[in-house]
Amino acid sequence: QQQKQNSRSPTDFLNTVLGQRVVVKLNSGINYRGVLACLDGYMNIALENTEEYVDGVFKNRYGDTFIRGNN
Repeated sequence: QQQKQNSRSPTDFLNTVLGQRVVVKLNSGINYRGVLACLDGYMNIALENTEEYVDGVFKNRYGDTFIRGNN
């Protein structure tokens, strides 16, 4: 049982956090906090009830947000 949990893929983990509040940290220093609505294999991410933080300072609030992944 323990070994099975340790062999989970990143996709398995991400599927467990769908619908939960997450923080998406971009290389630019901008963080987005919101509810993970969906994502795909290219790491395109859709968040709901999103808040934007720049260098830890709240900047804006969005309803739905789409963050383009890196392919």
